[in-house]
Amino acid sequence: MRIKIYFSALACCLVLAATNFPQKTNLPTARAITVISEPAATVWLDDVQRGKTDENGRLALKLFAAGAHRIRVRADGFKEASQSLLAAQKGDVKIALVKTSDAAELAFQEAERLANTDREKAVAAYRKAIGARPKYAEAQLGLARTLSAMNNLEGALAAIREARKARPAYAEASAVEGRIYAAEGDEEKAIAAFKRALAEGRGFQPEAQTGLGLLYKDKAEAFGSNGDVESEEANYLLAVGYFKKAITQLAGAPDAVTLYQFLGLAYEKMKKNNEAIGVYEEFLRVFPDSSEASAVRSFIVQLKKQMSEQEQ
Repeated sequence: MRIKIYFSALACCLVLAATNFPQKTNLPTARAITVISEPAATVWLDDVQRGKTDENGRLALKLFAAGAHRIRVRADGFKEASQSLLAAQKGDVKIALVKTSDAAELAFQEAERLANTDREKAVAAYRKAIGARPKYAEAQLGLARTLSAMNNLEGALAAIREARKARPAYAEASAVEGRIYAAEGDEEKAIAAFKRALAEGRGFQPEAQTGLGLLYKDKAEAFGSNGDVESEEANYLLAVGYFKKAITQLAGAPDAVTLYQFLGLAYEKMKKNNEAIGVYEEFLRVFPDSSEASAVRSFIVQLKKQMSEQEQ
């Protein structure tokens, strides 16, 4: 799963809003592992992308979610591999990859490389992969994401339908479908798709949690602009609930950085400064080396100052 934090213009505004940065989501104490595989290999933890290995084939991870997990690794030219991680396991986790000559998999890997640099070529590569393996659910989903990014929403929905034919109850496909309907402005269908994704993922689908959070945040802002304070707060509360679930499920993955910002902003809009401070403090605990860490510390200071002034 590649969690895509969409509505990018809004995300940029959040990053630039100096007073709106990332109540605690109760992440447990982290344990550290290091995945060892091929250089530049992409690593997923429980189907949440966590990054790429370095030139030595190593990627250090902090695991905030308790219990057993599943690690999946993919590198160009190699067959994808996965391995279970025991509940108490830590330290080095070696995952050996085997070279592949599978035409469908190699075309899919090419499409994934191109998806962020040349979408037209990526679409062609996804279609090549599907031609070599007609029931290639992951390629259909990648095609849907890329077509959606190109604003070809009709084509994206068609690819989603094909992905679901190849893999019924495909939670990630339903989450992407929800994003497409949200982009079309069809709130009812978007909410239904996101909730179907949660049902298919048995509650675990951070992309769908995020999508629902953003939808209710937008509804809250609309009510606020119309002066409906009660409905504004009710929808912010719904948004907060979904953002917190998404953060917990991402468990320290890079995409959680943006979600902390959404969550912190929602609390500030509700004038719940103590809760916002709690979000900021957790952000610093989970992402102490983030480029935004110094700014977040200053936001905590500013909020505490505001609260002190209000008490006087």
